[in-house]
Amino acid sequence: MNKISLKKSDFAVFTVVALILIWVACQPHPIETFKLYTKEHGYILSFLKFAILATFGECVALRIVNGCYWRPGFGLIAKAVMWGFIGLFLKASFTVFAVGSPAVLTSLGLNISAEDGFFARLLIAFTTSVMLNTVFAPVLMILHKIYDDHIQVHQGKIRSLIIPVDVADRFASIDWNNMWGFVLKKTVPIFWIPAHTFTFMLPPDARIIFAALLGGVLGVILAFASLKSRAAY
Repeated sequence: MNKISLKKSDFAVFTVVALILIWVACQPHPIETFKLYTKEHGYILSFLKFAILATFGECVALRIVNGCYWRPGFGLIAKAVMWGFIGLFLKASFTVFAVGSPAVLTSLGLNISAEDGFFARLLIAFTTSVMLNTVFAPVLMILHKIYDDHIQVHQGKIRSLIIPVDVADRFASIDWNNMWGFVLKKTVPIFWIPAHTFTFMLPPDARIIFAALLGGVLGVILAFASLKSRAAY
């Protein structure tokens, strides 16, 4: 792994991110506008948010591991499309688990609602996060690994998006010590369950904003784990 030191590319990235944030801050009512578009075009925005933020997270992970934000064969566009579709699944899963998880508590005899106070909201949020991260997240992370490796096998070319995935071969090539020992065993209970507990404590509109930020973190974690695994060979 390269020693991290600031390069011209880092300053360029910082400048672009700062300019985007300044532009957003200068818009009239940016939060209200974001909420409106999220309500009216939620799935389209989820695709775009994860395509941009999670892919940027992978670029950051590449910078940490190899000292650059991009390299030939990285598959920037292919990864962005892949993350966009993952964003669609996450948007749907948030809806499913936010509605279904409180019903689990009801089935256990706990007839509580968010209106019953802070601890009731905390229990509902924690239950939702546990269900999301134990039932859905492992499947999502494994699928991400399969499709990410598929993109790498085809040298990051855009046509990898339409080439059938050899799922059996990609599944067999997964470094399960890394996938289980780091991605699932450590990040799920230590980071994702607490992070999504906080997410589901927020109002629905704010959850979408926070989930978009977590999408970037997810990109960093999964890409870093993948790159770390490849560096071991």
